[in-house]
Amino acid sequence: MPNKVCFNEDYPVITESEALYARAIGLIPAFTQTLAKGPTQFVKGVAPIYLRNGSGCRVWDVDGNEYIDYVMGVGPISLGYCYETVDRAIREQLQKGISFSLVHPLEVEVAELLRNIIPNADSVRYSKTGADVTSAAVRLARAYTGREKVLCCGYHGWHDWYIGSTSRGLGVPEAVKELVSTFEYNDIDSLLDQIDVDTACVIMEPFLFQFPEDGFLQEVRSICNKSGALLIFDEMWTGFRLAIGGAQSYFKVDADIACFSKAIANGMPLSVITGKRDVMQLLEEDVFFYTTFGGETLSLAAAKATIIELIDKRVPQYLDNIGSRLRDGYNDIADALDMPYTRCIGAGCRTMVTFDSSAGDPLYLKSLMQQLLIKKGILWSGFHNLSYSHKDEDIDYTLKAYRSVLSELKEAVDTGTVAERLLGEPLQPVFRKTIVQSPSMVMRRTN
Repeated sequence: MPNKVCFNEDYPVITESEALYARAIGLIPAFTQTLAKGPTQFVKGVAPIYLRNGSGCRVWDVDGNEYIDYVMGVGPISLGYCYETVDRAIREQLQKGISFSLVHPLEVEVAELLRNIIPNADSVRYSKTGADVTSAAVRLARAYTGREKVLCCGYHGWHDWYIGSTSRGLGVPEAVKELVSTFEYNDIDSLLDQIDVDTACVIMEPFLFQFPEDGFLQEVRSICNKSGALLIFDEMWTGFRLAIGGAQSYFKVDADIACFSKAIANGMPLSVITGKRDVMQLLEEDVFFYTTFGGETLSLAAAKATIIELIDKRVPQYLDNIGSRLRDGYNDIADALDMPYTRCIGAGCRTMVTFDSSAGDPLYLKSLMQQLLIKKGILWSGFHNLSYSHKDEDIDYTLKAYRSVLSELKEAVDTGTVAERLLGEPLQPVFRKTIVQSPSMVMRRTN
């Protein structure tokens, strides 16, 4: 019998997952379209590789094993799998058509909705992925300022301008790499050291798991004002989760351009670039940014229904409440077990479990944690990406599972047997290094 969400006696049987994996060898490079969903991010030989279906906050793999899902499609599932209000909107639009030969009314309706809830969203354009709109934002900034240099903080997609600043930059021309540098969150000096009269923009994730300290975001805004660089917020994770209007609304800091995706359409592919009119007007003629599927109506219908539901149900507040209970509960358990080397951090809507290297290799600790949670019917990749479908009983069960799992992890750490207890290959890092370029040196740092 397949495993359920309970304290199962055995690890799940994943025969069908492994059979599909074998078929994909040599056929699909890296086996996945999204690295964070791929087999390198889960304990090989133990974790499922392929999921078949989902409902609410639960998913079933191709072998029929059931899990509470804390990955949630790596962020897009903000309301829950098969959420009827959104699915109904998609079905109704499907009966009318998907893509058309002229502009569709939903493009105007959703844009008006976004303008009303996102600060500085004077103008709105659509695309399909987060990398599309962050790249469009950088192009806009370069066109508006007449400059070329970009400073970034966070992850911004696979396109040349950004990925060249990471260890996965093979194939990116050196001339492109030289135009991009990175700076550290909550370290204003690292920004001041690099920003200059050639900087077109500062693009950053305004919040991930650290809260801004000492007015950090306001100071970044001030520095951009003084230097003439545009400030771009990459709000893939903060939009509609941290607050309906994103980080601009939550932290009361204005960006010149803000980019959204993930939570906006409950799993349908849609990304949005919003910004101040004087910048966005360059998209009229001067800056070319068009795509065949930007106005695809199923995603727009899903976005309209999702955004209204997020507002009506006060979803960001709900996520903060249950997520804070999960975060604080985890930390209480770790404290009670005298495990100072692991903490759960972040805002309630999205938290991350961290491991201190003083207890061993963090990837091995994370791998063993994941392995133990899989046996208890929890799909976990180190994060809690919460949705409106996660309920109090799911949090209760997860904390119960953590009490058991953390006890086992502590025993493994105390006896030096973490690696021995892994039943499969441990997780691999996504980026091995991040490159920080400054006028005087190139510094490489392991992630």
